[in-house]
Amino acid sequence: MSGLKFDKRELANLEYSLDREMLATDRRGGYMSTTIVGCNTRKYHGLMVAPIDQSERTYVLLSSLDETIVQHDQSFNLALHRYQGVYEPRGHKYITDFEYTPTPTITYRVGGVVLRKELLWVHRRTQLLIRYTLVDAHSDTTLRLRPLLAYRDKHALSKANMEADGRAYPIPYGVKCRLYEGFPWLHMQLNKEDAEFVAAPDWFYNFEYRKELARGYEAYEDLLTTGYFECSIKKGESVIFSASTDMLASPETISAVYEVELARRTHKIDFMSCLQHSARQFVIRRPNGRAEMIAGYPWFGSFTRDTFIALPGVTLAQGNVQDCVDVLDALVGDMQNGDFAGNGSAQQAVDAPLWFFFTLQQLEAHIGQKELWAKYGAAMKSILEAYRRGFSESVCLHDNGLVWASAEAPLTWMGTIVDGQPLTPRRGYPVELQALWYNAVEYTVAVAKKQGDKEFAKAWKDEAAKTKASFLSKFWLEEEGYLADYVNYDEVNKFIRANMVVACGLDYTMLDDEKRVRALHTVREHLLTPRGIRTLSPRNILYKSNYNEDQRSQDLASRNGSAWVWPLMFYVKAGFAVAGDKFAAEAAKLLEAFDEELQTKCVGSISERFEGDPPHNPRGSVSHATSVGGLLYIATLVDKFAPKKTTRKACVKKAAAATEEKPKRKCVRKSDKK
Repeated sequence: MSGLKFDKRELANLEYSLDREMLATDRRGGYMSTTIVGCNTRKYHGLMVAPIDQSERTYVLLSSLDETIVQHDQSFNLALHRYQGVYEPRGHKYITDFEYTPTPTITYRVGGVVLRKELLWVHRRTQLLIRYTLVDAHSDTTLRLRPLLAYRDKHALSKANMEADGRAYPIPYGVKCRLYEGFPWLHMQLNKEDAEFVAAPDWFYNFEYRKELARGYEAYEDLLTTGYFECSIKKGESVIFSASTDMLASPETISAVYEVELARRTHKIDFMSCLQHSARQFVIRRPNGRAEMIAGYPWFGSFTRDTFIALPGVTLAQGNVQDCVDVLDALVGDMQNGDFAGNGSAQQAVDAPLWFFFTLQQLEAHIGQKELWAKYGAAMKSILEAYRRGFSESVCLHDNGLVWASAEAPLTWMGTIVDGQPLTPRRGYPVELQALWYNAVEYTVAVAKKQGDKEFAKAWKDEAAKTKASFLSKFWLEEEGYLADYVNYDEVNKFIRANMVVACGLDYTMLDDEKRVRALHTVREHLLTPRGIRTLSPRNILYKSNYNEDQRSQDLASRNGSAWVWPLMFYVKAGFAVAGDKFAAEAAKLLEAFDEELQTKCVGSISERFEGDPPHNPRGSVSHATSVGGLLYIATLVDKFAPKKTTRKACVKKAAAATEEKPKRKCVRKSDKK
C-alpha cells in the first residue's frame, strides 16, 4: 500500500488544500488541528486545543500563529485567513511543499527566501513546538511571529470584549498571557536569546470558518493578539517557538525538548503505519492517570459504546494490551449494579454494556482466559444479571429470552435526533441487541464452565437456547433470506440495514452457515460499498445518499444511507467463518480500498462515515476510532486467515485478477459453421 503523497502543484489550490486536515495529539486530551496550509476552517481547529481541568471539556487557547518574513523593509505575510468570504493574507501562494512524516512540515518560498516550518506536539504535556529553518536566503532576514489567542470552549466562538486581558507579561525568553481568570497561563518563548517581543494588543475581527458555515452553524470569530515576536534569522539557522502551559528554563531546554520529541516520532510511510499511528491518538491518559478513548476528532469526547467497538483494533491489533486493560479497568471501576456509568449505561445506550463482551473476547487471546475471568468475571456476571433483572420497563429481558428496548429517546447506535424526533427509533427488539445478548451469555457461560464457576453456569445454561429459538422465529425472513431489523408487538421491520452483519459476525451466532451465507449475500447486494456498509438499502424510499454539508442533511442520511466502516469488521469475520481462507482476497481488497482516504480528509486517518453513493465523500468526524479500529481489526483477520506465506498485498492482487473482465466468447450460429 502506498505512502502519503501530496500534489505540490495543487497546494496553492484552496479547493485541494482546505479539504485536507492534519491532526496531532498530546495523548492526554489535547490536540493540534488545522488544514495542511494552516488556514482554520472549523471552530474546532487550533494550534493548541487542550483540557484545563479533569473534565472532558477542551478549549482553544492558541488559535494560530502568523509568520511574516521581512527583507529590505518589505514584509511577506505567510499566514492564510478567511474574513467574510475573502482570504487575506494569502500566504498559501508561497507554499511549495507539504510533508506529514515524521511531523507536519510546510515549506515556503518567497523570492530567494526558502523557509521550512515543522510543527510538533509534545506528548504527555500541553506544549506545542514549531521550528522555523531558513533553508536559503541572500539578504538579511527577519522573522516575525504573531500569536492569535481564543481562550474559549472548542464548541463556542470568541467575541471581542472588555474583560479579556490583552497584556503580555515578561518571562525568560518570551512572555506569558492569560486572557481570563480560571484559565492556565500560556507561556510563549523562543530558543533565541536576542528575540524581542513587541507588545501590541489588538483584536482581529470576523475570522470566518467555512466548514461551520456549510454545517449551518455560527462561523465568525474575533481573536486577540497581545503582540508579536521578532528576531533575525540567518541561512541555515533554526528558531523554535514554544507555547506551553509550563514555563521552560532556557533556550537550550526548548531545543533539547524538540530533538527528543522529534526522535520519538514514528514514520508514517504506508497504509498500516498511518493507521497504527492514528490509533494511538485515540487512547489518552488524563492528568489523574485515568485512561480513556476519544471517539473521534475534533469534536467528540469519550463514548462507551464506541470504546468497546474500537478498542480491539485500536489497541490489541498492535499489541498495546496495557492500554486496552487500563481503559477497561477505568470503565469497570465506575460500574454500579451491573451497569456502566454515563453514556455507557444501558438506559442511555441499551447495547453498550454488551459490547464489553466483544472486547473481552479479543482480549482473552492476549492475557489468557484465567486472568480475564479473575479480572472481569464479576463484572460480566453482574451485567447479565442486570439485564435479566431489568433496568426499567423500557429496558429489560423478556421471558422469551429477548432484550426489549422501548423508550422516548432512541437507545441503539442509530439514535440520531432530527427536528426533535428520533430518526430511527427502532422500538422493541433491535436485531443487533439480541445478537450481542446471545453472544454475551454464551461466552460468559463457556468461560464460567472452564474456570469452575459451576453455580453460574448451571443457572444460565438454558438462557441462550431460549434466546435463539425466539430470535430465529421472529427475525429470520425465510422467503427474503435475511434478518429483520427490529420486531415489536405490531411490526416486523424488514428494512435492509447494516445491523444484521453484527448477528452474522460475532463469535457466538444464532445463525447456521446457510443463513449466514444468505444474509451476507443480501448485505453484499444492497449495502456493501468500498467505504463500508450502508445503513439502509438504496432501494428503500427513505434512503439518503449524497447530500449537502449542513448538519440536518448529514443527520438525515447518517443512519438512512451513509456507509459506516466499523460494520465491515463483522462482514469480514462472517465471510471468513463461512468461506475460510478463500475469503482472504476479498477481505484484503476491502482493506486496500481505504488507502487513498489517508490523504483525502484527515491526513493519515479515516473519517467517521461516508456518503452511500459514489464518490462516497467522507462525512462526520475526520478521524474516528471505530473506523480506524475497524480497519486494523480487519487487518488482523486477514493476517490470521490468509493462506500461509501469503501477504495482504498478494491477496489484493489475487482479488483484482479474479474480478478483471474476461473476454466475451464470440457467438457463432450453426448456419455459419460451414
